[in-house]
Amino acid sequence: MGAASTTVERSGAPRLRADASRNRERIVAAAREAFVEFGADVTLDEIARRAGVGNATIYRHFADRTELIRQVTLEVMNRIVKLAESALTEEPDAFEALRRFVHGAADERIGALCPILSDGCPPMPAEFTDKRDRLEQAVQSIMDRARDAGVLRPDVGPGDILIALPQLTRPLPGTGCLNLGRFIDRHLELFLDGLRAPARSPLPGAAATFEDLRGQN
Repeated sequence: MGAASTTVERSGAPRLRADASRNRERIVAAAREAFVEFGADVTLDEIARRAGVGNATIYRHFADRTELIRQVTLEVMNRIVKLAESALTEEPDAFEALRRFVHGAADERIGALCPILSDGCPPMPAEFTDKRDRLEQAVQSIMDRARDAGVLRPDVGPGDILIALPQLTRPLPGTGCLNLGRFIDRHLELFLDGLRAPARSPLPGAAATFEDLRGQN
């Protein structure tokens, strides 16, 4: 009897851990969607409702809103890094790799998330730095490959891509975030056409670099 009870407890524990992990994943996914749709002021009640959990479950996983925002940031960075690396390794056409990354990153709605994530997070810890470095390396490699193939204009830099993406996916004031999705792919194609070589007109100023994005220049 005791042995059977122990077996049940041992077999039950991993299921509880798996359930907790799934709840955590649902909370992060729901928070990301809610931040995109409603902005930084969305209530934890709304996030809990979308995740299908109670408020107490959120607080069991996340100490406060800042910790939840941090986890959403890490999840978005993970997804974008994987997207850039897969575009680089899986897409044989140099410009199609760039297009795949641009459209995939736009699907993350980073324009809507950036103000929330930057305002809600403390200075970047090591795990974020590692993701940022991998993203920069992959984007640089995608652009170098397209430039070497003669299909990317020579006067643009990786910073230009990472500046344009948030701008093109940022909701207009007074409009719903989700409604903008109807136009994003259309405007991204206009942007991508502007990156193609040969260039129709020279660009003013210098190409944006990763150092520019970090405020080091």
